[in-house]
Amino acid sequence: MTTKQKNILFLSITGVILLILFLFVILSSRIPMNDEFTIGNTPGNLNNGGYFCEMDGRVYFANAYDNFALYSMNPDETDLDKYNEGAVSSINAAGNYLYYAQVSGGTDSGGIGGAVRMAGIYRSNLKGKSVVGLDRCDIVSMQLCGNYLYYEKYDKQIGTSLDKVRIDKKDKQTVAEAIINPNCYLDGKIYYNGAAEDHYLHALDIATDRDSVVWQGNIWNPIVQNGYVYYMDVAENYRLCRYNLSTDVVEVLTNDRIDMFNVYDNYIYYQVSSSDAPALKRMLTDGSSQETVRDGVYQNINITSHYVYFNSFNESTPVYKTSTYGPINVTTFDAAREAALENMDLKKKDGEEE
Repeated sequence: MTTKQKNILFLSITGVILLILFLFVILSSRIPMNDEFTIGNTPGNLNNGGYFCEMDGRVYFANAYDNFALYSMNPDETDLDKYNEGAVSSINAAGNYLYYAQVSGGTDSGGIGGAVRMAGIYRSNLKGKSVVGLDRCDIVSMQLCGNYLYYEKYDKQIGTSLDKVRIDKKDKQTVAEAIINPNCYLDGKIYYNGAAEDHYLHALDIATDRDSVVWQGNIWNPIVQNGYVYYMDVAENYRLCRYNLSTDVVEVLTNDRIDMFNVYDNYIYYQVSSSDAPALKRMLTDGSSQETVRDGVYQNINITSHYVYFNSFNESTPVYKTSTYGPINVTTFDAAREAALENMDLKKKDGEEE
């Protein structure tokens, strides 16, 4: 083989190797798209802050004992792992990624050598690594709808709008200059109550971003599940009802005025608003088997397959819990507290060694 032929062969092999490396980089950095019906969290959890999110045998949560830093654990509260510093909310999970909102000041990997992040929407892998900012903004709520994150974006000058961004950070745009809660997403549509001109049940088709009226009720915080719309009845002192989408029939589940609720499988957990007998209660989705979980005023009702988590109004800790399906037995979320103390000790030790 002549020198010229060797040079040509060398250049050809080098070119092929570079092409393979280029294609590998492109393909490895590409974000796989979701099924269009994929959701990031239950609407009930997101309506209650989105502090807990369960997927594929893992619970991702904001640890109130550690300034709402992002953690993960098994559903039985074992194997807790801290992901970052900074308060997170509106946690979503799907495929290989987490999506969440965070206030400014958070860092990756427990804050050791991590870059300080601004307030906004972020995507990470399921270990909390490879964090990418998708939008710098303050948000009210957020739901993963297929391949897009729909979120209520708040701006001091403009007000609240519904925006969306694709999970690969492309196609970011404003959908509507209006207050639209995107948390209830089902089968390609976002169900929400009107907030300005009416309180009807609306549906936003994410394929076209066009709105339609589903039912002319007077509702708040709708959750659509198994053919029913669970909602707070604005006209009747915010009692809890459900509306059958097929039969057009309304059922009153409780005449108590409620502050918030969460629907999970065949249970509803709800906070009764009362001046003399406030309480967190639960019942079956047909309104039967009503029982008191704990007397008092509570908020942030988040539900996983094992536990229901909540805290006293305006007091982030202690975080209380009870079995989702089993007998009521309210205790505190001690595993989260112990993990937070352990991480604080490690952080203090690392600081002393620097």
